Amino acid sequence: MSLIFKKRTLDNMELEVIAYGIARDILGHPHLKLVVATPLTVAALLEELKSRYPAFRELASLAIAVNASYATPEQVIVAGDEVVIIPPVAGG
Repeated sequence: MSLIFKKRTLDNMELEVIAYGIARDILGHPHLKLVVATPLTVAALLEELKSRYPAFRELASLAIAVNASYATPEQVIVAGDEVVIIPPVAGG
C-alpha cells in the first residue's frame, strides 16, 4: 500500500521533508511535501522514498532526523514534526 495520497483525510497528514546534498539532488528540490498515512514510522517513510526515488536505494547510507535528532526506524512521525533527510557525508 502506498503512503502517498492525493487528498487529505482524517487518516493521513501533510508532511514536509527537507533534503540536503545528494538527497536534494535526487528529489530535484530541497523540500518535498507529502500527504502520508498515519501512523507513519521513519522506516515506512524511508521505504516510500526509496520506492518513489530509486536512486535512494543506491546510497551507502541514509538517515532521517526528526526534530533535530537522529531518528530510529521505529520512531513515529507526527504532524508538525521537522523531518530531514541526511545523506551520506564524507570527511577527512
